[in-house]
Amino acid sequence: MINRLTLIGVGLIGGSLARALRDAGHVQEIVGYGRGLANLQRAVELGVVDRIETSLAAAVNGADMVVLATPVGAMAEILGAIAPYLAKDAVVTDVGSVKGAVVTAARAALGGRFSNFVPGHPIAGTERSGVESSFASLYVGRRVVLTPLPETRPEALARVRAMWQAAGADVVDMSIEHHDQVLAATSHLPHLLAYALVDMLAQLNDRHEIFSYAAGGFRDFTRIASSDPVMWRDISLANRDAIVEMLKRYRTELDGLIKAVAAGNGGSLQELFARAKAARDALMQNDQKKD
Repeated sequence: MINRLTLIGVGLIGGSLARALRDAGHVQEIVGYGRGLANLQRAVELGVVDRIETSLAAAVNGADMVVLATPVGAMAEILGAIAPYLAKDAVVTDVGSVKGAVVTAARAALGGRFSNFVPGHPIAGTERSGVESSFASLYVGRRVVLTPLPETRPEALARVRAMWQAAGADVVDMSIEHHDQVLAATSHLPHLLAYALVDMLAQLNDRHEIFSYAAGGFRDFTRIASSDPVMWRDISLANRDAIVEMLKRYRTELDGLIKAVAAGNGGSLQELFARAKAARDALMQNDQKKD
């Protein structure tokens, strides 16, 4: 049971966690903090949080669990601001899609309290943002990755694990380095490709006609290009090395595809398409078995 949960950032991710924990009876009081006052007031109206604070010091005062649900680029400043006001045994965790940069910031900001910091990342979400987009079942059956360090207190890790399990998530542990590499391939690269494709087409002279014929395939592929640009800017910069490596690999694959199409090499194209189809079909079958 969490006595007082402070959410720093009450949008889709933070708001959905609050809703889930409230429904599970795992939290007594939820305090919200964020830069958008209108969004915070809406969170109170919706019953997502019990009250809001407009200063970080007041927001974390008396909290036994603090969750950072802000863009990765803002976390270093926030961690430095809250460090002097945290309760002695307060546990701090985050939901950032990049772990290396966040851990570095937390170590520098929290000092002796770093052992109570548990890096985390829920692999769930939608392209929408804001507290009105939040819903209690977002994490049900979804995976949450925790990346504890040798100095992480077992009690802090256990409390964060229990929190996510109460929200319905499947919690796994992973090293920081492996997490950032895996997410660069499976999440960060697809988002960058979706943004790039939409931006490329939007610059064409006949873009209005092109978009008027956009059907299911285009909409499915580019859905995530409607995600928060600030969040994805921060992710791209924070995990730049792993993302650049994946972009280079994709460029090599794309160069091979260009050659095959230009040469009229139907055999190579069919082999590539068949491999990709088999891999995705297997992935979908595994997901259905889990459900």
